[in-house]
Amino acid sequence: MPDARLEVHDSLGRRPVPIDKAVFTIGRRSGNDLHLMGSDVSRDHAEIAQVEGRFLVRDRGSRYGTFVNGTQVAEHPLAHGDRIQLGRTGGAELVFLLDDAPVERQSTSAVGDLRQVAALLEGLRALGSGRVLDEVLALVMDSAIELTGAERGFIMLANDSGELEMKLARARGHVTLPGTRFETSRKIPEEVFATGEQKIVNDLLDGDLANVHMGTVALGIRHVLCTPLRLVRYVDRADANAEQKRIGVLYLDSRERGTLTSRATLAALDTLATEAAVAIENARLYRDSMEKARIEQELRIASQIQQALLPLGHKTGGYFDAMGASIPCRAIGGDFFEYLDLADGRFGFALGDVAGKGPPAALLTAVLQGIFVAQSFASVEPKETLSRINVALIHRSLESRFATAFFGVLSPDGALTYCNAGHNPPMLIGRRGVRRLEEGGLILGMFDHVTYDQGEVRLDPGDIIVVFSDGVSEALSAAGDEFGEPRLQEVVQRDFHADPQVLLERVLEAVRDFTKGAVQNDDVTAMIVRYSGTAGA
Repeated sequence: MPDARLEVHDSLGRRPVPIDKAVFTIGRRSGNDLHLMGSDVSRDHAEIAQVEGRFLVRDRGSRYGTFVNGTQVAEHPLAHGDRIQLGRTGGAELVFLLDDAPVERQSTSAVGDLRQVAALLEGLRALGSGRVLDEVLALVMDSAIELTGAERGFIMLANDSGELEMKLARARGHVTLPGTRFETSRKIPEEVFATGEQKIVNDLLDGDLANVHMGTVALGIRHVLCTPLRLVRYVDRADANAEQKRIGVLYLDSRERGTLTSRATLAALDTLATEAAVAIENARLYRDSMEKARIEQELRIASQIQQALLPLGHKTGGYFDAMGASIPCRAIGGDFFEYLDLADGRFGFALGDVAGKGPPAALLTAVLQGIFVAQSFASVEPKETLSRINVALIHRSLESRFATAFFGVLSPDGALTYCNAGHNPPMLIGRRGVRRLEEGGLILGMFDHVTYDQGEVRLDPGDIIVVFSDGVSEALSAAGDEFGEPRLQEVVQRDFHADPQVLLERVLEAVRDFTKGAVQNDDVTAMIVRYSGTAGA
């Protein structure tokens, strides 16, 4: 009976698959002899059976049917050249071929598996396995050893600096060799990676090679085959060369030559190496995407924690009404605000801006908030609080340890004591006009032994304090203009008699409208405190 094979045409390209079983199964389930993907392909779709010297194709109760030369069939004898289609859309076409020459199952199976892996990994984003790259490398290495008859082999991949790094070493029988070093000379793999040309050494004892590879020869290794792992991107123009990117090398060696360097083996290995490069690269991209997703998830959690550390935006007391908000430009930010109910009945409020962005700034922000909260158990004056914070930052080895901050303490009688450590001067807006609260000192965490001063002002009922970070005043429009303090003052004065909640929303809305179409480069944090006066005053 002549040998038969299927020539498969699908999204993975064109490949031959031998029919070497009495009943050859086809379907979407991975356990089938021919595993095909597609929305019209059932898990167990069809089979090709050898019956009395003939080949028959049978539908196995598939949902969308099996077609031979365009006609749906339940069972049909096959002739050379018949075209088999699974389902209605024709995502894959199988051409039945009879051939007197046997087809090497070994090479087509390995290449087909790798094509399947590459295609799956290209679109894969939710496997949940961080070991996918290791598994692909093992598949490539085992396939190459089985294909060539080599005794052992390894894969080296290029790092970001273009240097080869050992990734996996295997021996026959799917045995992983221990350690990250492989007992062989690096000369051959580095030469192959540099030139992009396959290297064949039939006998390391020939000529001067023995001196160059003494360590390898000492192990009894005589025959070496090393091939580059190349990504080939074909361009559209017929007269242009294919673009290639070398990602590493596949090295094989043996004490016995066997089939290691036969012409058929070299051709099959070249095909396998091409498919392996695609599968490995897709596995690396998948691993990187999983790592990125993990980092993004951690940042989302950090953002939730940071927002939870902030007080509720709205805070009221017998003589004040306050509203604050912080909008980070990244997942986590370096701005904060805090409210303090002091032991002597006064109300403390603070707003700070840490230098830098991301996790280091967020860490320092949490430290600052903790120090401020600690002051609620003792009525410490603003200048003393900021002096302590400055010393604490000086003595902490943090990547971002500089910050600006404003800390004010409001009494029921309207007395406001404050200290400004290098922060944008808050605005005090009321019946006496607009005043800026500037008294204080240098930014926190930069200079030791800094002395801070504090200012004192008297508020009238209805007066408003507007505290903000430079993310508000220095917010940029699409044209590159700054929002600026005059515009902020105008927004507040226009709705001066509104509640602090409404006023703050108007401020944030004005910033959003001004910066529409531009990338936000800084955290936006603002707080509005209205002094209402004591009841019956």
